[in-house]
Amino acid sequence: MNQQILVPDIGDYTGVEVIDVIAKIGNNLAKEDTIITLETDKATMDIPAPYDLTIVELHVKKGDKVSKGNLIATVTSSITTKQENLPVNSNKITENTNNIPTINSTNITSSSSVAHASPSIRKFARELGVNLENISGTGKHGRIVEHDVKKHVNDLFKTGLPIGTNNSSNLNIDFSKWGEISHQPLSRIKKKSGQSLHRNWITIPHVTHFEEADITELENFRKQQQEVAKQQGVKLTLLTFFIKAITNGLKNFPLFNSSLALDGENLIIKKYYNIGIAVDTNQGLVVPIVKNTDQKNLFKLAEELTMLSQKARDGKLVANDIQGGSFTISSLGGIGGVGFTPIINAPEVAILGVSKAQLKPTYINGELYPRLILPLAISYDHRVIDGAEAAKFSKFIVEQLTDLAHIKNYEYSN
Repeated sequence: MNQQILVPDIGDYTGVEVIDVIAKIGNNLAKEDTIITLETDKATMDIPAPYDLTIVELHVKKGDKVSKGNLIATVTSSITTKQENLPVNSNKITENTNNIPTINSTNITSSSSVAHASPSIRKFARELGVNLENISGTGKHGRIVEHDVKKHVNDLFKTGLPIGTNNSSNLNIDFSKWGEISHQPLSRIKKKSGQSLHRNWITIPHVTHFEEADITELENFRKQQQEVAKQQGVKLTLLTFFIKAITNGLKNFPLFNSSLALDGENLIIKKYYNIGIAVDTNQGLVVPIVKNTDQKNLFKLAEELTMLSQKARDGKLVANDIQGGSFTISSLGGIGGVGFTPIINAPEVAILGVSKAQLKPTYINGELYPRLILPLAISYDHRVIDGAEAAKFSKFIVEQLTDLAHIKNYEYSN
């Protein structure tokens, strides 16, 4: 016997958009399985099956607007149920507090459409590049909940397997409709680093602390040392000084030279200081490692920086050149920019971003002077480092770059 499923009482809302039609004609649904999903400006609401049923006909489609009492589906069931006052299952209302952007679902193709999960969880999974078919749900009736998705991503992160791609790679849009296009394949380096960057961004709670350092004295000292450096066959760049400053910072703030153990309950504190340097190449960004930076003076560091940077640009880095880092510096100073938020290079817990230094008027003892000001940005893993520790670390780095006594010591210290 055919029966009708109507939109139940959904509060004061009218003209609510249907954002997903989960059920299909011929589907056998158990009680509380989702038929359709509605979305208001504040909540996503699943409309569940009020009893075990089979879908005979669907009367709504994605994008339709519905209100209480509108016909959703014609179904068959051996159970006769009064329909007028069926409530929306309160356990299936999800406030939109996850700030995930709305995606035009008509442009999405997904192999996980048969997975038992609400649209909000589907959006969350698409944002992370996760295929829901690979996840076992722990919710009621095997429903996939947010915890299941996060656990799946964390498990992949621990094993080092790629999580997937973000939702942009699933867009099925014919861009040629609006003009001429061409296709350019991603380089091998960009494809590989893209997976790591995506994984790091979604699995590490990033916070970025911004600072400025007056490097006027440092730059003057660097220029004074250029002739000595030239005699030793090296070029003394600002990056060399950054490495020394960070090394001293890691010695004084060992949390920044750590990694979170796989159990998530312990830290691995490193007693060595290996600094990764992001190098821009024709094939993409690579990060060679300068090893044991605490044991080398400025000129030795400058020599290794030149050698590693050239190997990176020539595509001649070997495995040992890019392994074993404990902290990374990403410097855009030679290109420009006033600031950026660098992504942590896991399993490290922090990264320093350096932008372009600029002359700015600065008050000193009531007088204005032109000073060379360097923008710094330190992103850190908030599971390991809190805001106060980050602020102290940043302040220490600034002191290392502004105090001439520290700077002069870099020339000889090892």
